Amino acid sequence: MDMLAVAIFTGLWYWICKTDIGYGITHAIRQPLFSAIPIGIIMGDLKTALIIGAGVQILYIGLVAAGSNLPADDSLAGLIAIPIAISANLSTELAIAIAVPVGVMGVFIDQLRKTVNVVFVHMADKFAAEGNAKQVVLSAILYPTILSFFMRFPVPFFANLYGANAVENFMNNVPEWLLHGFSVAGGLLPALGFALTMFVIGKKQLLPWFFIGYFLVQFSGLPIMGVAIFGICIIILLNVYQNNKMGVQ
Repeated sequence: MDMLAVAIFTGLWYWICKTDIGYGITHAIRQPLFSAIPIGIIMGDLKTALIIGAGVQILYIGLVAAGSNLPADDSLAGLIAIPIAISANLSTELAIAIAVPVGVMGVFIDQLRKTVNVVFVHMADKFAAEGNAKQVVLSAILYPTILSFFMRFPVPFFANLYGANAVENFMNNVPEWLLHGFSVAGGLLPALGFALTMFVIGKKQLLPWFFIGYFLVQFSGLPIMGVAIFGICIIILLNVYQNNKMGVQ
């Protein structure tokens, strides 16, 4: 088993998944259960990889990126927890214990990336004012993607190359004030995400449905998938009612 190959793969895979090229595709392949397949093949233990991947996946089944702000990085959690658990013969429970802080660390990385990317936004504005369409595209796509490589690749690469001790030592050495600052910012982002979602909905007559769905999930104990199915049924019934009403008129 070559941990260097695993480290290179997980670094590249994390970067590719986070480019969001073909959003639906990258969203699917970054899930821990999916990434467990190539990791298991490379490490020669597909069965164990899938078992651990499924255990980690449970943590993030209901993960919702409100306003494009994730509360945890499911991709990084799987790419680090699965290889380390296999190499150290850890149980699924211990793999999950590794995945949780790693997933939080991924949120910090993403917040830092978004902060730095503001530079490219201003560059794009400047080039747009000059009428330089080529540089606008480069500032909006290429430059952030290159930056993302240098911010994404090293994390799973070094974590898997040096093992669980490296991950634990890194988390222990991060200053408390920095963790607290990111935690406060992370707590505000979901609220911002919900505000953006409500803004996108726009129509006042649709907002009650938004709140019905939100509080139904919060207080009924129903899973998000169950509420989504109810929502789809309601939409179908309303459309049938509206079509019948228009047909009568």
